[in-house]
Amino acid sequence: MRARGADPAGFTLIEVLVALAILSLAVVASIQGFAQGLRLLKLAGDHQQAMLLADLKMREVVEPKEGREQGTEGLLWWERTTRQIEAPDLIPANGAERGKIYEIDVRVVWEQKRQLEVRTLKLVLPEGAQQLATQPGGMPGQPGRNPTSPFGAPGSGTSPFGSLLGRPGAPR
Repeated sequence: MRARGADPAGFTLIEVLVALAILSLAVVASIQGFAQGLRLLKLAGDHQQAMLLADLKMREVVEPKEGREQGTEGLLWWERTTRQIEAPDLIPANGAERGKIYEIDVRVVWEQKRQLEVRTLKLVLPEGAQQLATQPGGMPGQPGRNPTSPFGAPGSGTSPFGSLLGRPGAPR
C-alpha cells in the first residue's frame, strides 16, 4: 500500500533496503571467491617450486651412493635418500654383474605441514656394459642399428611400411 499523495513511480524504503542487502551479499561472495582463488594460486606456486626442487635434487645424483642428504633452499627443506635395491635378475648364473639399481627418494617440506615426495629408480651399468650400449648409428645408451636387418640401414628408405606410405624406393 502506498500513502496518499506518494509518487507511484518511485521505490519504497523497504525495496531499496532489500536491493542493497542482495547487492552486498553478492559483493561479499565475489570477494571471498577472489580471495580463495589467490590462496589456491599461492599454494599451486609453492607446490610447483617444491616439485622443481625435488626434480633438481633427483637429477643431481649422477653416480648414486647409498646414504641420506638434506638441506634447505629458501623456505623449502629437502631430504634425499639413496639406497641400492636387490635385483637378482641383473646377476646371471655366471656371476657377471649386469648393473645395480638404486632407488632415489626426495622429500620436500614447506610451511611445516605441506610436503611432497618423489621417488625414482636409476640403473647404473658396469663400465664395460656402457661401452657396449653405445654403438655407431645409435644414440648413447641405445643399441646401434643393424644395417643387415630386414629394415635396412638408417635412411635407406626400405621400411616395410614404405609401400603403405607411397615412398619412392620402398619395396612393393
